[in-house]
This record gives sequence, C-alpha cells and structure tokens, in this order.
Amino acid sequence: MYAVIFRAQIASVDDDYRQTAARLREIAIDKYGCLEFTSVSEGDNEISISYWKNEHQIESWKNDKEHRKAQEKGKDSWYRSYNVQVVEVIREYEKR
Repeated sequence: MYAVIFRAQIASVDDDYRQTAARLREIAIDKYGCLEFTSVSEGDNEISISYWKNEHQIESWKNDKEHRKAQEKGKDSWYRSYNVQVVEVIREYEKR
C-alpha cells in the first residue's frame, strides 16, 4: 500500500476551491481506486493523506485532466507553498 501526503500553506480559499476539492476526492476514489482520502486544515496549513494500492493508480490520478487543471490553479492562487510525498506503507498498527 502507498500513501500520498500533500502539505500546503494556503493563500486563498473560496467556493471554487471547496467544490474542486470535493470533486477531486470523488474522482480519486471512484475513478482511480483511492482507498481513503482525508484532509484537515488548521489556520493556513492543510494536510491531505490518500491511500492507494499501487503506484500506477497514483500516477493515473496525478495525470487526470481535472486534477491537472486544479494543480495549476493551486500553484497560481490557492497555495503559497506545497509539498507532496509518495511513500510506501511498510508497517501499520491500529486499535479497534
């Protein structure tokens, strides 16, 4: 299993941002097989973590037409800075 960790410093949040984020989450899950997608923000910081079965799914998601358009808008207006990490989950622990 893999995780994509997206961390950003937010410059501007508007209705288009919120609608786009919700739409992209749906696409990631429904079209590309994302297993889980969680986002939280505090002040002007945001972190999103998505989980995937394989790197091919992640690459397909990264190159999705709507996602690419949103990435450009993020660079131009929504984010002051951002960082993306793709990591392989080596071990997992949980309590249920």
